[in-house]
Amino acid sequence: MASLSSKKSRNEKSPKKRGEKRNKESLTLNEVRKLGNELLSSRAHLNNLPVLLSLISPSPRSLDAALEAMISLQSFFVPLLSEMKSTGDDEDPETVFKTWLKERFNEFTGSLVEVAVSSETDEALKEVVLDALMDFVKLGKNGSFQYEMYHNLIKSVVHSASPIDDVLNLLQSKFFKYADVRYFTYTSMEKIANFIDTKATEPDTPSSDNEEQLKVKNEAAIRNAYSVLSGVPPLDLSPEANYEMWSEHGISSKEDKASTKPSTSVITKKLKLKFTKAWLSFLKLPLPLDVYKEVLATLHQNVIPCMSNPAILCDFLTRSYDIGGVISVMALSGLFILMTQHGLEYPKFYEKLYTLLTPSVFFAKHRAIFFQLLDSCLKTSYLPAYLAAAFAKKLSRLALSVPPSGALMIIALTHNLLRRHPSINFLIHWEGEENTTADGSGEGNEANDDAKETAYKPVNHKKRSGTDPFNNEEKDPAKSNAMRSSLWEIDSLRHHHSPAVSRFVASLENDLTVKAKTTEMKVSDFSSGSYATVFNDEIRRRIKQVPLAFYRTTPTSLFSESDFPGWTFWSQPDENKIEKGTEIKNIVEEIDQTNVKRQRVEA
Repeated sequence: MASLSSKKSRNEKSPKKRGEKRNKESLTLNEVRKLGNELLSSRAHLNNLPVLLSLISPSPRSLDAALEAMISLQSFFVPLLSEMKSTGDDEDPETVFKTWLKERFNEFTGSLVEVAVSSETDEALKEVVLDALMDFVKLGKNGSFQYEMYHNLIKSVVHSASPIDDVLNLLQSKFFKYADVRYFTYTSMEKIANFIDTKATEPDTPSSDNEEQLKVKNEAAIRNAYSVLSGVPPLDLSPEANYEMWSEHGISSKEDKASTKPSTSVITKKLKLKFTKAWLSFLKLPLPLDVYKEVLATLHQNVIPCMSNPAILCDFLTRSYDIGGVISVMALSGLFILMTQHGLEYPKFYEKLYTLLTPSVFFAKHRAIFFQLLDSCLKTSYLPAYLAAAFAKKLSRLALSVPPSGALMIIALTHNLLRRHPSINFLIHWEGEENTTADGSGEGNEANDDAKETAYKPVNHKKRSGTDPFNNEEKDPAKSNAMRSSLWEIDSLRHHHSPAVSRFVASLENDLTVKAKTTEMKVSDFSSGSYATVFNDEIRRRIKQVPLAFYRTTPTSLFSESDFPGWTFWSQPDENKIEKGTEIKNIVEEIDQTNVKRQRVEA
């Protein structure tokens, strides 16, 4: 028994030596084909195996030779997949052979993964290699999905230092349509994300010189992980969904294999569970800013509908909403869905939304979605009057400093607020006495608990002319004194430099006067506006009357006396100049008479 083992160990070393000797030579296509045929014909030619393995590389000398070697190796290993389980005595020759064969197979699949992920690989070779690799994933373990091999592929894709667009496009077009491939992709991504999160604290990782390099690698891995997760097609949640499997048993458990295949609802439930775990693990990572923004922009469309329990995203979304700035604006979509459809309670939601109303939001990339959501959030009839007044007043104040497109959007939002909440219509027009606090100071009570009550309790008190009690810098809408102010800013837009804005304000007054014949404004019609859209709308507008520079009498001065009472803009006539002018006129007349007399004498 010992002699057989030593003989086998010598046979194990001999293929390596011969492989190294053959690899130094440049093999032709016919030689590679001959080595492959010999390997497939008999076990006596196992020494050809390491030689063929050496030809599989991202940048082979001959592409045809590499393809031929890969096809021969695939044909060799496929029938032996079920025989490579190393069970029994370690000294048994057959066990030693299976162990050696298993090592060569792992070497082969490792080379396939390296070739598939490398950016140096030719596109044709990459596609063939990925097909071969997925065939092994399909045929392993008696028809079960070979998860370990597939996990190594996804892990290599995520941690690749080169671009992954090619291999990701191949996975999307060929394999991500299968339900079991998506299921195990989510399973792998959950493990990989947890590994990225703890990679910096591993004991084997140096913590001095390579700290910055590790940070860069982790950031690249996070970007690749997002590319993989977002590249998987969304789940089909319809009851009639037809799931196609890549492997024979798909995602069936041991109990399912013994009985029947799982139903569509069971498969959907399993996919949603893995989908949820994968995304939760990914969202715990320190996302780069650009990835963070992209995730928030698509979260409400591509992630929340497919999760088993979307409410578990509340921590991520509330944390993002509290950051402020553009991140808060982009987190509003997902947070609004959780509040309206999944019962999420966010006590200071409107206070935070109020602080987002700044001039910069009118220049944000996703301002259209933000203002549509803002209009939806202010649509509820349960909104207190002081909040509705605060938002109307804040928006009208912003109308003085935003572009014309922003002013049009503010007018539309204000129009909708006044229609939905008649209790704040007094902001349009004050008569005689104004509403203020009981002490007449206009600053509210000292007790914080009574701030909201005093914010909308009117008490008769005369307000000084030319003052506005509204505090534009106050972040708490209950303390902004909006209920004691008026929408004078909207009235000032009647004289806006843009004709579109001034006309829109005039139409607002008519609409509020006859509410029964009008409807709410669609904010989506104005949310994507810009200088270009306002200008294009104006030049397409048909004008009935064209203004002309026509004067009934010729003007004698730049300004009229009524513009500046007490001032005159024309000079009094000078007597000396008049006398000189009269003398010159007489001289000219004498010269003309003399010329006439000379003409008569000559005649």
